[in-house]
Amino acid sequence: MAARLIDEDPERAHQHALAASRRAGRVAVVRESVAITAYAMGDFALALRELRTYRRISGNDDQIALIVDSERGMGRPDRALEEARSVDRSALPTPTRVALAIAMSGARLDRGELELALGELEIPELNPDLAFEWSPALFDARAAVLEDLGRTDEAAFWRERAEVASAALGHGDDDEMIIEDAYEDLPDDPQTDDDAETDDDAAPEDPTEDSAVDGSVAEEQRAEADPVDPAAPASDDAEDAERAE
Repeated sequence: MAARLIDEDPERAHQHALAASRRAGRVAVVRESVAITAYAMGDFALALRELRTYRRISGNDDQIALIVDSERGMGRPDRALEEARSVDRSALPTPTRVALAIAMSGARLDRGELELALGELEIPELNPDLAFEWSPALFDARAAVLEDLGRTDEAAFWRERAEVASAALGHGDDDEMIIEDAYEDLPDDPQTDDDAETDDDAAPEDPTEDSAVDGSVAEEQRAEADPVDPAAPASDDAEDAERAE
C-alpha cells in the first residue's frame, strides 16, 4: 500500500509504512519503506535515520543516493559529498551509481560549484543515443547544470534527448532501447572544450526494535495461504479411521 500510494498521497503511504514498522521493525524492507515515504514527505531527518538503519540491517548501499539527497535536504552538502565518497561506486549496481552521480551533482550545485557539478555527470552511462531506465533523469540533470552555466544550446540538446528517451522507454519492455533513429531531426551535441571533470538507529515513534519477527509470522502466512474450512468434509483418512474404530 505504501508503494501504491506514495506518488498520489505520500502522507498516507507513510502511515502504512509506519504501521508495518510497528509489526516488523527489524525487517530491512520495512525500514526502507519508512525512509522512502519520509523522504517523499520532506522529513529528511527521519529519512536519514531510517536509511541508516536499513543499511545496517541489510548491509546494502543501494539507497546511498537517497542518503546523499537527504543530507542535501538537511542543508548539509558537505556531509552529502562525504557520504557519497564513503562507498565503492564501482561495486554499485548501474542504476544506483547513476542516481548517486546525480545526487552528487546536486550537492556540488548547493555549494555553487557549477563546473564540478557538470563533471559529476561525466560518467560512461551518459550516452545520448541509448535509453536506459536511468537515462531521462541523467539527461535532465545535465541539462539543468548547463542552463545554470548559461550554455543554453547544449542544455536544449540534452533536454530534447531526455524527452525522446522517456518516450522511447514508454513504448517497450526492453532494458535497453536504441533510440538513435528518433534523434534524426534533433541537432548534434554541441562540442565544447570546457566540460570539467553519525548514525542514529532508533526506530520512529511507537518503538519497533522490540517487534521481532518470529516463527509465528510464518505460521500465520501458511494459515492464510492454506486456510482450513470448518465446514469442509473430513478427509478420506479420517473417515477410514472412524470406520476402523
